[in-house]
Amino acid sequence: MTEEKKPETEEVKETEAPEEDKAEERKDEADAPEETSEEAEKNEEEPAEKDPLAELQQKYSELEDSRLRLMAEYQNYRRRTEKEKSDIYAYANEEFAKQLLGVLDNFERAMETETEDAKYKEGMELILRQLRDVMEKNHVEEIDALSKPFDPNCHHAVMNVPSEELESGTVAQVLQKGYTLNKKVIRPAMVAVTQ
Repeated sequence: MTEEKKPETEEVKETEAPEEDKAEERKDEADAPEETSEEAEKNEEEPAEKDPLAELQQKYSELEDSRLRLMAEYQNYRRRTEKEKSDIYAYANEEFAKQLLGVLDNFERAMETETEDAKYKEGMELILRQLRDVMEKNHVEEIDALSKPFDPNCHHAVMNVPSEELESGTVAQVLQKGYTLNKKVIRPAMVAVTQ
């Protein structure tokens, strides 16, 4: 009987040993995939660094980006210079027009004086009309200010006047006409504004 019991304990030991081996194998298996995945990552990184096609594609994309940026910068430069050029043409006569405004003002004052010679007055009116036409052809236009709301962009208020007929902040009197050149104010209208 004792002989029979011994083999049972040996069998138990034998069954225990494979379980311990299985546990160790599982532990080794758990460790093994980590090493292989790390090795796989290293192997993947190395070819990517050495891959000439990938390097060329990256260099191509950088050069393409640089080219597109340069093209955009050039287009902006062209637009800016075209605008500056058009502004130069549009406002080249600004100083000349400003100087003519003084002549025009004096001519209008001269026309307000009374004269007995009708032909002289008629001739002066024709000259004044011709001067105004030349100014209009060159885009010099008078600012319409009388009875309009005061606008500090195109009016220069020099005095306040009381008025019951007009609302407060309205131009009651134009003391000196204002003018624009291509919609740009070259001389604001000198006005009296209601209180």
